[in-house]
Amino acid sequence: MPGLTGFTDNPLRTRDDVFKAALALLQPLAKYASPDCARIRLPVDTGAHFDESAAQLEGFARPLWAVGPLLSTLDAADSESREEKPWRSHLQPWITGLRAGTDPGHLEYWGTIGNGDQRMVEAEMVSFALLSAPETLFQSQDERVQANITIWLRGMNGKDMPPTNWRWFRVFANLALVQVCRVPLSDVIKELDLDLAILDSFYIGDGWSGDGEWQTEEQEEDMKRLNLSAGRRDGIGIGRQVDYYSGSFAIQFSQLLFCKYGAVIYPERAERYRTQARDFGASFWRYFDAAGSAIPFGRSLTYRFACGGYFAALAVAKVQDMPEPLATPGAVKGFLLRHLRWWAGHSESIFYPDGTMNIGWLYPNMYMCEDYNSPQSVYWSLKALIVLSLSDADEFWSATEEAYPPLSGPILVPSPRQLICNHPEGNHHFMLSPAQFVAWPMKATQAKYCKFAYSSSFPFSVPTGPLIQQIAPDNTLALSRDGCETWAVKWKCREAVFSTLKLSTAGGTEDVAAATVRWYPWGDEAVQVDTTLIPVTDCWPDWHIRIHKIRVLTSIPTLHTVEGGFACPGRRKSDGGALPLTSTLTDRVALGDSELILPEDSALLILSHAGGSGIVAQRPDVPEVAVSCSPLKPDSNTNLAYQRSLIPVVMHDMARRLEPGFEIVLATYVFAVSATANGRTSGNPSIGRRWASRPNIVDIKDDKFIRFSNA
Repeated sequence: MPGLTGFTDNPLRTRDDVFKAALALLQPLAKYASPDCARIRLPVDTGAHFDESAAQLEGFARPLWAVGPLLSTLDAADSESREEKPWRSHLQPWITGLRAGTDPGHLEYWGTIGNGDQRMVEAEMVSFALLSAPETLFQSQDERVQANITIWLRGMNGKDMPPTNWRWFRVFANLALVQVCRVPLSDVIKELDLDLAILDSFYIGDGWSGDGEWQTEEQEEDMKRLNLSAGRRDGIGIGRQVDYYSGSFAIQFSQLLFCKYGAVIYPERAERYRTQARDFGASFWRYFDAAGSAIPFGRSLTYRFACGGYFAALAVAKVQDMPEPLATPGAVKGFLLRHLRWWAGHSESIFYPDGTMNIGWLYPNMYMCEDYNSPQSVYWSLKALIVLSLSDADEFWSATEEAYPPLSGPILVPSPRQLICNHPEGNHHFMLSPAQFVAWPMKATQAKYCKFAYSSSFPFSVPTGPLIQQIAPDNTLALSRDGCETWAVKWKCREAVFSTLKLSTAGGTEDVAAATVRWYPWGDEAVQVDTTLIPVTDCWPDWHIRIHKIRVLTSIPTLHTVEGGFACPGRRKSDGGALPLTSTLTDRVALGDSELILPEDSALLILSHAGGSGIVAQRPDVPEVAVSCSPLKPDSNTNLAYQRSLIPVVMHDMARRLEPGFEIVLATYVFAVSATANGRTSGNPSIGRRWASRPNIVDIKDDKFIRFSNA
């Protein structure tokens, strides 16, 4: 597909560039608006779990993340200047549609807001637009329209609502009611206080919040007792979930906008949110590489460049005294615009030929979407464009864009329990995430939260079915106890334990942070797995290590495991042909140019246009265990970035009955070098030398000391 003129070909360095991008994204929607513009329905025959009227409201409301800021510039101009704006006509449908959508007597009425209603979500965007441009959207309307808008937003109150980031939607509806619609604060203060108290309870430290309550060890034990008494384990519970909703999609983003629109009501809370924004920014920037690419992780990734929404909200909220590397407007500008430029440079397949955005990450993909993604949902991505509310004269736009900070070794981000890796001697931006999970029904939940590693260069894969090639087990250990007929992967687990390991090599001793997590592949806890993740090190900047201590607690007939490295393109870029096998790496093999598969004894390397991805298995000290490696070909469209992918996997087969007390330790070395991470190539040393310089554990003592051979 050709991309989108005005976005794909946009340098995205100035306000004019971002303005042009916003109009390019909005204009294709106009032809799919209803006659009075209150609804937009894209010509894609897919549905979400909620009603079609709410889905078409999404089409109207989600573009308001860009429309509201653009209209705010009209509010700031005098009446004559407003009429002179040639682009005003492109925004008129949203002014007109607001009248029709809130009118209960109109055919395009959005409908009243019910309990747990999708309309609650879209009400936040309507409220944000009203707060951004009150003159154009509300005060210039006649009294009947104003009354309809007020009544519709009041429908948010007194309704049941999930205890998640959704509570922010009602907070902003009530802020708009008070500050724009002139509703007395006393009418809504109890609802505001309750919602804000629930949202504040999600805070877990260092500026981070979970998307809902974070499961404690006591709650974990309570859930086990409940499962035992009920005789089933499929109840909805509390998880441990921190994702982009905790930052750019909702919570931090909304807290920053609250600092702009809610501080007059809650000055102390707004100051607390500014403090949390500072703490959050000190680590969140690490989820983006030097070229602006974000690590895809968690749900709702079809919102794409909304991953950078925190930086946009930070600029709009004008938070002072930010820590490095976000201490200046130019630094914040760099993080936002690099992210937008990365998406422009990777946007050739995210638009349909008519210019509308599709569901997916780097190409149309229904496997990775959520059941709440309608064709219109994707325009949540426009959150990253709220900086258009800042005028040309604002210091954000006048500041010189600052560069990305120097790369460093792995960093533990304590609150989300993740290790971010972007070693200066390697070229791979990824994270190790040992122990997050979501405890309520979600599509591909294990793939989105429970894999061991997530990469901005080699995005993760989602399942299409129960077979191993359908599970697409990149960065996952899959286990089977019924002869490979069914498989289990990590889901609900214990809290991660972080420690400092001493790695002893020929070059000396190196301290490195590591994470260990206990998990059970099956709910009956027949098998226990303790996984230790060791990030990249100065000695091996291209490798991370996984050590799995597997213990059988209840007799099982067999045990088979499949563990994957990073998924990568499985076809040649030039002609789509299969990657050829080779028996050796010559000096002419170059990262990003060479495309081949190198099988070795208990090892496998795949080279593609994206870079190199490999896996090495250390043979366990258990007899009669068959060990092999292969390039697993998963179903097409399982990977978020590559329609046709391969995964380097290692397999262990124990085709005999295993009794309680049986133990085995699996040590896996995972290799990855990107051809493009951080906007740079990585040719020295050669890919052959990088692949050959691999770890080899010879001794593990008390999980605190690991000795390697000289290899």
